[in-house]
Amino acid sequence: MNTRRFLPIGVVLLLAGCASVPGDQPTEVSDAPSQPTAAEPAERASGRDANADPAASATAEPPAPPRDLWARIRRGYAIPGHDNARVQAQYEHFRGLDGYWQRVSERAHPYLFHIVEALDARDMPMELALLPIVESAFRPFAYSHGRAAGIWQFIPATGRHYGLEQNWWYDGRRDVLAATDAALTYLEYLAEMFDGDWLLAVAAYNGGEGTVSRAIERNRQAGRPTDYWSLELPRETMNYVPKLLAISELVADPSSHGIALQPIPNEPVVDAVTLERQVDLALAAELAGLDIETLYRLNPGYNRWATAPDGPHRLLLPLENIPAFRRGLAQTPESDWLRWQRHRIARGETLGEIADRYHVTVDTLKQSNGIDGHIIRAGDHLLVPVASRPSGQYRLSADDRRQARQRTGPDNRQRRQYTVQAGDSFWAIARRHGVGVRELARWNGMAPGDTLSIGEQLVIWSNGPVQQTAVDTGAGPVDRLQSVTYTVRSGDSLYLIAQRFNVAVADLQRWNNIAEGSYLQPGQRLRLRVDVTAQSGGR
Repeated sequence: MNTRRFLPIGVVLLLAGCASVPGDQPTEVSDAPSQPTAAEPAERASGRDANADPAASATAEPPAPPRDLWARIRRGYAIPGHDNARVQAQYEHFRGLDGYWQRVSERAHPYLFHIVEALDARDMPMELALLPIVESAFRPFAYSHGRAAGIWQFIPATGRHYGLEQNWWYDGRRDVLAATDAALTYLEYLAEMFDGDWLLAVAAYNGGEGTVSRAIERNRQAGRPTDYWSLELPRETMNYVPKLLAISELVADPSSHGIALQPIPNEPVVDAVTLERQVDLALAAELAGLDIETLYRLNPGYNRWATAPDGPHRLLLPLENIPAFRRGLAQTPESDWLRWQRHRIARGETLGEIADRYHVTVDTLKQSNGIDGHIIRAGDHLLVPVASRPSGQYRLSADDRRQARQRTGPDNRQRRQYTVQAGDSFWAIARRHGVGVRELARWNGMAPGDTLSIGEQLVIWSNGPVQQTAVDTGAGPVDRLQSVTYTVRSGDSLYLIAQRFNVAVADLQRWNNIAEGSYLQPGQRLRLRVDVTAQSGGR
């Protein structure tokens, strides 16, 4: 979804991620219709023959519902304009993508039935079920340089406008259930705005209703046609609608075009289980008999190691795993749904430092302990929600995904760690290190418009060798990785020490065998491996 957008869900396949499935390609069902044309949207949508006898139709048995979800989608096509040169150009592009359609089918498998059902309930064109292919190729964690997230690619402002909450714990833009509802509501609004013209509505979903409205007005004043194909729009929007229609053409008759769609049953494969309160996702995965990665892929809206304190209190699970999950949850005391740690406040400690230490937010601490302001007293205790497993086991949490991205970069570049300073921006940091703004953001799983926080750790893959810095020992240049022993002081936390020496908290824990959630004691000695070229003075 373009940054110019204006305001006003068998799950084994899921584990394949982005990899192609080896073996024979499945054959498509034989009830695919011929390619739709602009002249017959109503007949194609209803499955009727335009020349059929109305009286015979009235007494005929309704056609049996297709067993394959792709066939159901084909029967519901209702957007005209498939026969166009711009569509043909996109069609040639998409038909040549080896392995792409297998990956898309696998990713769509758990979500697509829900989307089709929602479209059916609203009597909307079935081509729209294919829109997430254009937006994200059904990648639940897709994130663009324009800050658009999820399979429907909502930017933050539009997401909030349509009720998609975004906070430290949860991002509704990636919640497939919530985001699908929001996307269809938005598309209905756009269709109404443009008098039922779905081509214009889809264009506005990408470029914004203001952009499309202004283009219509320009053509009107110039005496030119005001249909979608006649408008001068931004390049991305000019290609956006043709992409959707070209994909629709390929889905209409895939076998004749040399592509294979993984069959998806026309029935639910997942369902939402309502919870009464916050639950640790590792516990939930264990009770459901799933690995944590599958749980995150089904519930990509959750950023952290638990569901959100204020909701939504639900989990999307494979149907065959739900009975075991319900039994396990009923046998687990609610006090064990989430692990709590008792923290004694040290002199000089702040809520922010305690929150950083336990990887939670200040608001979480305040809410959990009934604190209205920011004043806390030394010697008092706080209850802190903590993960039940080491952080590295929560695969596909926001932190894990970002760290994985930070470890991967160009083969011909050097990896450096940078600590964000006051006044820094992506532009300033990129310029200082001779890299692009978009690539700097991409290396860190962010977008150029995201906010940077002082002390935040970024990875920079710089061109050329890393500059060596001499340490004033009289011995000239030395190895940039040095062993350092640090004595813990009052008020220290792993986060603050890691920030001070420009190292990762996980490395500090590994070097010193510190378990997750353990206390640091004043006088305790820590071993560090410090990059002397990445130090910047300070405390």
